[in-house]
Amino acid sequence: MTRADLDKQPSDVQRMFDAVARRYDVTNDVLSMGQDRRWRKAVLEAVDAGPGDRVLDLAAGTGTSSVPFAERGAVVVPCDFSLGMLAVGKRARPSLPFTAGDATQLPFADGTFDAVTISFGLRNVVDPLAGLREMRRVTRPGGRLVVCEFSHPTFAPFRTVYLEYLMKALPAIARGVSSSPDAYVYLAESIRAWPDQAGLAALLADAGWQAPQWRNLSGGVVALHRATA
Repeated sequence: MTRADLDKQPSDVQRMFDAVARRYDVTNDVLSMGQDRRWRKAVLEAVDAGPGDRVLDLAAGTGTSSVPFAERGAVVVPCDFSLGMLAVGKRARPSLPFTAGDATQLPFADGTFDAVTISFGLRNVVDPLAGLREMRRVTRPGGRLVVCEFSHPTFAPFRTVYLEYLMKALPAIARGVSSSPDAYVYLAESIRAWPDQAGLAALLADAGWQAPQWRNLSGGVVALHRATA
């Protein structure tokens, strides 16, 4: 799957992430120029999980994003529908309870978690609205949602440069570091086609989440959305 057909057939997206799993963390670090570490820290602070809090880390991939929650004493469940990602993560972090799951049909009971977070995965869900409703179902009343996703840079001249990087430089760089560089053409197109900050906030509200708000990171390259169940 080399193009963003935006129908996002689950089996195609799953195969794509299975293919990039082996070098996924390294590739992300290179392509984001190290900014992914800053973004993960912002997610950690926004979720604000303490000892004993139950956190669902959805689209967790290899579990890199889950480790900081565990280090703070939270009970974190890394969940992903790519078995390749889960296998790589389990080898590296055997203590984490990696769980296979589709965001639109989560294998958890109602109100299981104090917080749900998903980073750079919502745009790959076949039906994002259904996924957000499912996340709300598994979150306790008053619990919180944090979505970290690529968005639209707020400064117009920078937005032009960014889109040029996204569509031309990103796939070229990926060819040098990724185990499946063609997948990054799809990823670049999926980022470009994703709603802006206000559009995603409206989607959260449509899914039943309360008081959605966002904070721009890296000039709006990434937006951190928060809401409560």
